[in-house]
Amino acid sequence: MVASVMHLQSYKKRKHPITALTAWDALFASILEDAGVDFILVGDSLAMVALGHTSTIPLSLDELIHHAKAVRRGASRSLVVCDLPFMTYQVSPQQALEAAGRCLKEALVDAVKLEGGYPRMVETVAVLVESGIPVLGHLGLTPQSVKILGLHQQGQSLEARKKISEEALALQAAGAFAIVLEHIPADLAQELTEQLDIPTIGIGAGPHCDGQVLVTADLLGFSTRMPPFAKAYANLRTEAIEAVQRFCQDVQSQQFPDR
Repeated sequence: MVASVMHLQSYKKRKHPITALTAWDALFASILEDAGVDFILVGDSLAMVALGHTSTIPLSLDELIHHAKAVRRGASRSLVVCDLPFMTYQVSPQQALEAAGRCLKEALVDAVKLEGGYPRMVETVAVLVESGIPVLGHLGLTPQSVKILGLHQQGQSLEARKKISEEALALQAAGAFAIVLEHIPADLAQELTEQLDIPTIGIGAGPHCDGQVLVTADLLGFSTRMPPFAKAYANLRTEAIEAVQRFCQDVQSQQFPDR
């Protein structure tokens, strides 16, 4: 089990593929920890998975911290990273410092994740790292920018590829310990993985990244709509519905509880 971001970075040098999954409560966090996932992400996807929103944008910092606390209680030994929600870090480095500081102090997470690599965000990452807060970057399809980017693959044009590459190098120089690459061409992800000294964590970015992350609800087959790059390793939604139906039938037929 990875205990620190330094351990995670050593995996790239050893060419040991990194595994990451999301959690939103203590139950699933404990399952991921027992399964040996390298790090757990309290992603802002919990806005949709756990809170019923249609995007990540409505999630508040207080809601994120509430869930991150639960994840930490369920996975006390794991490396836990949490997203900073939309508009809790974009205004200024000081705003980001205050939000990230709350996550580390109140939820006891180990690091935070920020989206984007434009100059002001690079400055923000540098301020956080200088203050002792590890930062995971995120480039490509950034869900908090869905109203501008949409949900289609990023980095398809030469200009877009160059921009992502430049932003990745800038985030590395600012001190990010790794970068999530979401929904970009596999060859671009491979180029970045070979170019960067820090790990790349892919999601819909092909097989050549240093690691892979998925939303746990997708992996377990709980989601009703799957991203094109996700893979379900089980169909627990159907199994859960069938189990509940059997319970209802047993109660209605007075076969449960046993007499």
